[in-house]
Amino acid sequence: MWARISLKNRIYVLLSAIFLVTFSGAAVMFWYSFSIEGVLTEITDKNLAAFQSAESLEIALVNQKGFVSYYFLDGNPDWLVQLEKYRRIFREQLGQARALARSKGQHETIARIGEEYDHYIREKDQVIKYYESGQDQSGSALHQDVRNRFFSILQMCEDYKRIQTQSIIAAKQAALTEAARLRDTATAVIVTHILLVVLLAYLLINQILNPVRALILETSRSDNIELTGNDVKTLSKSVRGLIEDVGQTQVELEKSRENLLQAEKMAMVGKLAAGMAHSVRNPFTSVKMRLFSLSRSLKLSGTQKEDFDVISEEIDHIDTIVQNFLEFSRPPKLKMQLVSPSTVVDTAIQLLCYRLESYNVQATVHRDKILPAIEADPDQLKEVLVNLMVNACEAMPGGGKIGIYERVIESPAAFRQAEIRITDNGSGIAAATAKKVFDPFFTTKEEGTGLGLSIVSRIIKEHGGHVELNSVEGRGSTFIIVLPIKGGKS
Repeated sequence: MWARISLKNRIYVLLSAIFLVTFSGAAVMFWYSFSIEGVLTEITDKNLAAFQSAESLEIALVNQKGFVSYYFLDGNPDWLVQLEKYRRIFREQLGQARALARSKGQHETIARIGEEYDHYIREKDQVIKYYESGQDQSGSALHQDVRNRFFSILQMCEDYKRIQTQSIIAAKQAALTEAARLRDTATAVIVTHILLVVLLAYLLINQILNPVRALILETSRSDNIELTGNDVKTLSKSVRGLIEDVGQTQVELEKSRENLLQAEKMAMVGKLAAGMAHSVRNPFTSVKMRLFSLSRSLKLSGTQKEDFDVISEEIDHIDTIVQNFLEFSRPPKLKMQLVSPSTVVDTAIQLLCYRLESYNVQATVHRDKILPAIEADPDQLKEVLVNLMVNACEAMPGGGKIGIYERVIESPAAFRQAEIRITDNGSGIAAATAKKVFDPFFTTKEEGTGLGLSIVSRIIKEHGGHVELNSVEGRGSTFIIVLPIKGGKS
């Protein structure tokens, strides 16, 4: 039954039980406080008053003894006046005792004392009359009976005092009993509280804190995690770390998915390029050779010569496209050698001098000194620079400037790197487009293949470097090539 109750409901049940025990214990103690107060009130206000009344009654009776003897000894009537005074006091105390009597036995005792006292008064008055009339013998005989009745009443007063004493003792015992019950109740409440608190602590430790700590250790990304007093805060940090890990994993999965898609595209391109290598390129090579032969043997007019040149250029363009596909699908092996990137830059500029002039573009090299030698394939590196510079020229159809900046970077890890920046003042690239320029088959040109910058990125990565693009639409673009310098550390 308990095992099927949820953890939240278990805690609620224990807290409700603690509340009920506390409330019930407080109510019982509150009630017992009134009960004890009533017992103490009964002892002080009633039993004690009744005891004092019984004692006063006895004193009033004792004070009546001897007045008749004193009267007959000296004949002074004041003794009889004093006697009447104490008789009145006795009757007043008797009435008070009757009013304070609570039990049937007390009422019966007071009634007997009253009856005996009445007989005692009548007989004593008769003794006085006997003595006043000269009947000394009769008075003396009756006087002895009066004395006996006096001691009988005195004993009855003593008995009544003893009854009141017993009532006080009984009330005291009742108070002690109530106090004992109060102690037992308080003990039961305390023990119940302790058991409930222990049970709640066990529940919190074994079903909340220990699982939380185990979860912290399971979710922690570090083996030497410190368990502080605030386990919930530590768990929150671990969960946040897991969420970050999940986010990072999701990003990596997305990248892997993109890589898989790209790999599929590359596989398709590889098959296509392999077929094109024999089916397209060889016939075009034959056509180029025949055109070259015809250009030497035929005498063409101006218009025919222009058409002939256009045909040759288009065939070269198709050959370039096929070459790009072949390089992308079956990249050539790098022929690494020690070479300065500055030398490759100069070679690329020299190779493109006529094309730069045709585009009305001025290329300027900014160099403090020749860059240190690196392990590289000069031809592949030259292809990278040519590709980027041709793209810059095409981005400035009305002419412009290309700046090539060279420098050595000292990285935080003390590794030296060669950096080449190729800038232009063309139309620039939008931010959304700049993220995709290195993806295969992505192009903004009407006749482009979308493989040029992809090949650039691949070649730089094969050299152990990386290439980046910084571009602002309408303000030009900057391609940054970073390559490791041979020797590594400075």
